[in-house]
Amino acid sequence: MPQLSVVVPVFNERDNIPPLLAEIAAALRGRIEFEVIYVDDDSLDDSRDVLAAQKALYPELRVLHHVTRSGQSTAVWNGVRAAKSPWIATLDGDGQNDPSDIPKLLAARDAGKAELRLFAGWRTTRRDSFNKRISSKIANAVRSRMLRDATPDTGCGLKLFEREVFLRLPYFDHMHRYLPALVKRAGFACQSVPVGHRPRTAGVSKYGMLDRLWVGLADLRGVAWLMRRGKVTRVDEL
Repeated sequence: MPQLSVVVPVFNERDNIPPLLAEIAAALRGRIEFEVIYVDDDSLDDSRDVLAAQKALYPELRVLHHVTRSGQSTAVWNGVRAAKSPWIATLDGDGQNDPSDIPKLLAARDAGKAELRLFAGWRTTRRDSFNKRISSKIANAVRSRMLRDATPDTGCGLKLFEREVFLRLPYFDHMHRYLPALVKRAGFACQSVPVGHRPRTAGVSKYGMLDRLWVGLADLRGVAWLMRRGKVTRVDEL
């Protein structure tokens, strides 16, 4: 039974798959028993074939394929549902998250308090385009003001969380952007951990500045409503 499941959602990332898999294996082999679950969101390139070929090199690798394109949150959700470990690490499939930071999150978990169930990567130095950095900065500021989730970087794909807690959260499209607030709503705590960030070396970003802002504003109103309506009550049995 693996002690850690690494979930990686991908869409049209064929050139990033082999190097990222090699880095995941280098970071975790000999350190912890793990599995890697790639979820292909019905890519238009040959990502699925590349992943099938990589299974011969990495016995830890499992590959899931969406029959219809469903988005990043659904890919993460299905990967977590299929995972065999009680703890999940997530990475973006574009190679900008560094797998060597996963042990940092594991160390924070091992040293943390029991109520901590989410360890969120914090990209202290962004390696993105100017437009992407500005849109993320605005989104983080608005989100933090409305949700008070005390998290400087919810958009970082590198996270570590307890599988059981994640599956108790309300599922909706784009939920991966609001995990700290949703975990807090469920009665648990999260901790931000500084991690590295790298420029994209292959492929292209899947969304632009306007996509991020307009979709984010619609989602934000819904999450704010959930936060107001949420209630956690301690229950004692006699």
